[in-house]
Amino acid sequence: MRHRRFIQCDVFTATPTRGNGLAVVVEADGMTDAQMQDFAAWTNLAETTFLLPPTDPAADYRVRIFTPKREMLFAGHPTLGSCAAWLHAGGRPANPHTVLQECAIGLVAIDQTGPVPAFVAPPTKIAPLPQDDHDRIVATLGIDPATITASAQLENGPVWKAFALRHADDVLTLDAARLRYPDFRAVGLIGPHDPGHGADYEVRNIAPSSGMVEDPITGSLNAALACWMKRRGTLPAQATVAQGTRINRQGRVHISTRDDDILIGGQTHILIDGTVDI
Repeated sequence: MRHRRFIQCDVFTATPTRGNGLAVVVEADGMTDAQMQDFAAWTNLAETTFLLPPTDPAADYRVRIFTPKREMLFAGHPTLGSCAAWLHAGGRPANPHTVLQECAIGLVAIDQTGPVPAFVAPPTKIAPLPQDDHDRIVATLGIDPATITASAQLENGPVWKAFALRHADDVLTLDAARLRYPDFRAVGLIGPHDPGHGADYEVRNIAPSSGMVEDPITGSLNAALACWMKRRGTLPAQATVAQGTRINRQGRVHISTRDDDILIGGQTHILIDGTVDI
């Protein structure tokens, strides 16, 4: 057991405590897998991250990401939150404009030049949603089939069962408690708001692997959805996504494009900076 620097932050919101909380152990070298998993279970947040020296010489740091139940290959709000914590703790990137994070899926670039930090969406595998999964989710969640405009299975580390619905209200009215992990896993929903709303789309992540009924704000899901929209030719050059509305969060994810890249951005607030004995 030793003193380790610990930072807790709130990601993807302009209002601290209304985003998605993240615990970051900044000095995680020497910790075992079991210690990381036990600590992530103890924080009981959607994700807890552990910062380590990189193994790739191109990376600025390495991160491992754990839910209370398992390790993840990649996740979005832990990427932006870990980057903010690393910088806050004195990290200095080799390139002042871009932080390079090493995680289980490889290097993820986090752009520092825009109005908010934004990571480059990793490649997403897009496949038809298996019909059995489609029908079971629609029936259990009570989705009106007439509101479904598209569906797919998306994979960018996590695997998402994704549905595009006709309108944001069709997304917001669904009862997330009908789908529970592990019987259902990572069901993503997106629908457009009316012009002038303040957000272009509403997104929900139901039955996430963290074991929560609904995830507050999910960068990896928004990244996968943006890649899917680009494939379908429906991705605007810039868009703002609201998430967490049904659970009293004010999540805002900012999506933009740059050449062939899709950038997923949002604000991060440092709320706690201290030490933890692990």
